[in-house]
Amino acid sequence: MRTYDPSRAPDPKEWSALTEDRQLHLVRRYHERKEGFSADVDEELHAVCHVTIENQVALGDETPVAATLERLVDEGLTRHGAIHAIAGVLMEHIWEQQRAFEEGQAPEDSTFSEDYFEAVENLTAQQWRDRAPRL
Repeated sequence: MRTYDPSRAPDPKEWSALTEDRQLHLVRRYHERKEGFSADVDEELHAVCHVTIENQVALGDETPVAATLERLVDEGLTRHGAIHAIAGVLMEHIWEQQRAFEEGQAPEDSTFSEDYFEAVENLTAQQWRDRAPRL
């Protein structure tokens, strides 16, 4: 795979065969070429989010991410926007877990994936539009 474009789904086998470093490189290169980054965007975190969601999509039916991405596109988001929407859910769950840890509450690892995937399944394009996100 020589290029990445979030508007087109990469072949899951080809994407999964890439190293994480290569995946990150392709995502960064796409954004640098096509869009650039605003000053308030953490470029590395942005790339990590794309790679994480693309890796979950590549798992197919093992997670609800691929079906949710498809549904969000059907609801009017671009594929790239749907990746951002799902990444937003992931980041919210990571931040919630970090906050709980800092408050001395030991989050249960076993529920993180369940809670995250449930939130992904419940995500709608309208919810994402209403948030006016900046990932």
